[in-house]
Amino acid sequence: MGGAVGQGEIASVPNTNAPVPFDEERRRIRLEYDRRDREIPQDRYALTSPAALFADQQRVRAALRAIGREFLPPLQECRILEVGCGSGGWLTDFADWGAKRENLSGIDLSELRVATARARIPGADLRPGDASALPWNDATFDLIVQSTVFTSILDGEMRRAVAAEMARVLRPGGAILWYDFFRNNPRNRNVRAVSAREVRALFPAFSMRAERITLAPPLARWIVPRTWVGALLLEKLTVLNTHLLVVLRNPAQETATHE
Repeated sequence: MGGAVGQGEIASVPNTNAPVPFDEERRRIRLEYDRRDREIPQDRYALTSPAALFADQQRVRAALRAIGREFLPPLQECRILEVGCGSGGWLTDFADWGAKRENLSGIDLSELRVATARARIPGADLRPGDASALPWNDATFDLIVQSTVFTSILDGEMRRAVAAEMARVLRPGGAILWYDFFRNNPRNRNVRAVSAREVRALFPAFSMRAERITLAPPLARWIVPRTWVGALLLEKLTVLNTHLLVVLRNPAQETATHE
């Protein structure tokens, strides 16, 4: 493919005006993140809020149970990636649970959020970028986490591209921990729920175990300050829960190239 361009030939020059795949969807997501930062009160999800504390504790309990059921390396040995790590996300949890910071990686569209995460988790490999083109080699990670990322992606092709990239960088026998809502929020058209059926379609070769957790936030904000036990009982029924906690397991017999 080398050689000079002869007379009468036209050199192949990259078209810098050509649309980048998913460029419009990335722009929409960034604008939506900016809107949320402006309009959502900063204390809405602070753990000083009883409802937020309740949701966080229930999420942590469910996640640790799910991880404990899987035959993964000890967390101290796991290489862990969070897709959509935000300002630290689940990676701060994994650091608290014993994972080595140098084994933690994350990616997020927001450079500002990544900068905040780097300050919170020094030593971790945290990068701004697009999860539809992950900057890591095949079969790099033992565990990959995504939390409310896919519901923020409305473009079906981009969802499939992100899922394919997650599968690519996950080692054979590794696991994906998925936390996202399966019920639509009628007041927010910038997100779209992901059902268990769609999760299975995104990762057709993976085994899957799912449970419904997280009491509907508007209900939790009303009931938790009045009766914590009542909120626990309602969440245990699952009918008023909004999120799926899913463990997807990559078949161990698959081969992958370590670079």
